[in-house]
Amino acid sequence: MASSTSSGGSVRGPGRPRSGIHETVFAATLGTVHELGYARATVERIAAAAGVAKSTVYRRWPTKGALIVDCLLDAFGPAPLEGANRAEIISSTIRWIARTIGEPGVGDAFAGVFSDAVSDPALREILSERLQDPYRIALQDALDEPEQRVLFLIDVVVGVLLHRMGMTGEPMVDADVDALVEMVLPQFADGPDAGK
Repeated sequence: MASSTSSGGSVRGPGRPRSGIHETVFAATLGTVHELGYARATVERIAAAAGVAKSTVYRRWPTKGALIVDCLLDAFGPAPLEGANRAEIISSTIRWIARTIGEPGVGDAFAGVFSDAVSDPALREILSERLQDPYRIALQDALDEPEQRVLFLIDVVVGVLLHRMGMTGEPMVDADVDALVEMVLPQFADGPDAGK
């Protein structure tokens, strides 16, 4: 899996940073987003919830979007890519994404930062390079799929899950995640020529 450069300049792949301040701020971020919603979860409120000065947050994350992206990387951690075959890898990946998006604050943070990125090219670049690319590359390697097909897989799965959160305020229930897996697998389980 490719590594990415954090806003602090270090190089690491997706996963949970071990810095105490990161863990504290990430927990405060998701808690604040869960309690107040993405729009009202300002850096000032997140810093207060974390018990740190807002300058401490801004030294590590120059914008709310950069903070949210790192928080999402922490929440998702490394892609599990579990399974003995393509179908099992895809199924476990979809379930992992659904489970994580369903955690308190994660779906709201994810949808909010995506919404902000629509009109913010710099944030779109951060999302693409720091959040999407490491997972895309890991999936490409695990599935031996071209970039465009993996991007389509990510678009379909994440789009459906975030749409459900946006329309209901609730994560997708297990039965609907099962149906999503069943819809996606015929297109990807047998390789690039599946479904043709």
